[in-house]
Amino acid sequence: MKMLIGGKWVEKDEVIEVLDPQDDSVIDTVPRGKPEDVKLAFDIAEKGAEKMRKLATYDRYEILLKTAQLLSDRLEEYSRLIAREGVKTINEARKEAARAVNTLTYAAEEAKRLGGEIVRFDADFRRDRRMGYWIKEPVGIVLAITPYNDPLNMVAHKVGPAIAAGNAVVLKPTYLTPLSALKVGELLLEAGIPEEALSIITGKSGDIGDALVTDSRPRVITFTGGVEAGEEITRKAGLKKIMMELGSSSAVIVMDDADLELAVPSIVSGSFWAAGQNCIGVQRLYVHRKIYDKFMSEFVKQTEAYKVGDKMDEKTDMGPMITSSEADRVESWIKEAVEMGGKLVTGGKREGNFIWPTILENVPKEAKVVKGEVFGPVVVVFPFSDLEEAVREANDSDYGLHAAIFTQDLDKAYYAAKELRFGGVMINDSTDFRVDYMPFGGYKKSGMFREGLKFAMEVMTETKLVAFTVRL
Repeated sequence: MKMLIGGKWVEKDEVIEVLDPQDDSVIDTVPRGKPEDVKLAFDIAEKGAEKMRKLATYDRYEILLKTAQLLSDRLEEYSRLIAREGVKTINEARKEAARAVNTLTYAAEEAKRLGGEIVRFDADFRRDRRMGYWIKEPVGIVLAITPYNDPLNMVAHKVGPAIAAGNAVVLKPTYLTPLSALKVGELLLEAGIPEEALSIITGKSGDIGDALVTDSRPRVITFTGGVEAGEEITRKAGLKKIMMELGSSSAVIVMDDADLELAVPSIVSGSFWAAGQNCIGVQRLYVHRKIYDKFMSEFVKQTEAYKVGDKMDEKTDMGPMITSSEADRVESWIKEAVEMGGKLVTGGKREGNFIWPTILENVPKEAKVVKGEVFGPVVVVFPFSDLEEAVREANDSDYGLHAAIFTQDLDKAYYAAKELRFGGVMINDSTDFRVDYMPFGGYKKSGMFREGLKFAMEVMTETKLVAFTVRL
């Protein structure tokens, strides 16, 4: 495929091969962008920002709604592309594609809700004879940088609110899964977005990362990725608003009164969705000692029933890691945990880029699988005796995106909701719960600001105050 600069499809002599992580076969190639491509994209985006600023709210609504409708009409095509270039099974990919339709639709609706308020200047003790209001205006250009694990819906989450707020967008998808993003570009152009308002630059961060984040023209950077990359962006970006989601080590607490028929399948799904390559996937699991053996028996049984294999097979539950290097890393983390005294309860098996669903016990807190973000199909289980202990252990992390508790006791649920230092706390659900209009983001190293359409639009707009002096 070609990349998109200012609404025009561009080829380059140097290309990047897009590989199917299942067998490393070549699916397609994309141009290997260079800094001059980035400069051109921002040059054109300045004109696009002016066009978007003058575009009526209803026009932005129609562009996004039509994009959602076009995607809905081609859902199976896009689902298969998600599955081919990424890590999801075809069933997981279909759910992502359907969510992207919803995300774009919600963005369209939020375009109409972007408003302001009257300011009562005469409420001040000076009783000024003034009247006024504040409104939200677009920042101009939004730079969006997206990861591999949600190659379609993550694009919708960044491009959708940027357009709804009236901005031009320069999008840089990861070179590992760029095809879904480029296909979104096709839909937006078909839906009528001004050509100058959209660029999708393909390439490697080592080639174009600095050119993207150091350019002074984008006012907002929205980035999803790792902590190290996020910290580097903040050092280089200058005076910009930077909205980041940087991952997690999500914790789930299972109380002794939990409904295990609800909890176990929810935790299994939350642990191994997309082969654990999921920022809100279950990683640390705290189970009350009174039910520990009973829980573990069923948890292991359902985990071992998971079918690992061909992503395109309707019966497959879990696919591969994104690259062999990521599979190497996760495998090494599992081995380190065992060498440090941890017990491999099940899993740990590897074939190519596939790693089987893995459960570990008795792992020291210093191990990478506890302290870091595994981002793979690995869950570490700990017993606990009281809720305060479990909450304290769950909070003992550099991350704070999502946490969860399973209990039928309202007081315990409320205590956990109040004391867990996470951006989202799920009651009787796994951490892997999200609807696309809710605020989404985390504490500590998990990021800054919140995604979720209207919450993203807050970052992607400026507040303008208008005050009239009235002579009566």
